[in-house]
Amino acid sequence: MLPSSLDTHQSPGSAATLDVGRIRAISIDLDDTLWPIWPTIAKAEEVLLQWLTLHAPATARLFANTEALRAIRNQMVTLRPDLVHDLSALRLESIRLALVQAGDEPALAEPAFDVFFDQRQRVELFDDAHDTLAFLSARYPVVALSNGNADVQRVGIGHYFTASIHAKEFGVPKPDARIFHEAARAAQVQPHEVLHVGDDATADALGALAAGMQAVWLNAAGHEWPHGSQPHATVGSLSELCRLLA
Repeated sequence: MLPSSLDTHQSPGSAATLDVGRIRAISIDLDDTLWPIWPTIAKAEEVLLQWLTLHAPATARLFANTEALRAIRNQMVTLRPDLVHDLSALRLESIRLALVQAGDEPALAEPAFDVFFDQRQRVELFDDAHDTLAFLSARYPVVALSNGNADVQRVGIGHYFTASIHAKEFGVPKPDARIFHEAARAAQVQPHEVLHVGDDATADALGALAAGMQAVWLNAAGHEWPHGSQPHATVGSLSELCRLLA
């Protein structure tokens, strides 16, 4: 069930119409919007396992594959719900728990996480991501708005953005309206003047609608829209987004 903060001003099932003339700023999600996230995470987990094999062999034996590392990370969501907005802390504490369970030194969690985090920033952008960001940033202030822990500077796309806002630093994740409103403040516009773009139907599109923004749902996989109130537009690619705004 969605929290009450996600109630939108549209009647269930209503279709919004994108008003391009109203847009004065763009906020945009990162993971699975500008690059595919799971290949990145899988590679980072492989690099982490290689590091553990050298520095914490008992942990590497107990958690012998990336599926096991991901499982204990997912377990940490239940154990530490206070960290749900901070994916870095969740991953760090899951590594620490793995080390403790295996009898290795818990202090190895920090250097192990650093190895994981460095690899996590080595994303492979979608083919049209650079062109899209160049198109958007030439026309509007663009704010990165993410629940994840990608660093746009380390990724190499920081020059496109006016600001980058993460749930970790802000304290609450999307779809909470407050983080969307913070993006509007960072762009020095009102929420209704922001177009938010993202792949997650709930966290991105529905969250933006509830915050009073226009929303474009990036639906590359062709999923059915799962909610009542509709986004202002749905696109299958970043290139299609550019054509929509041209």
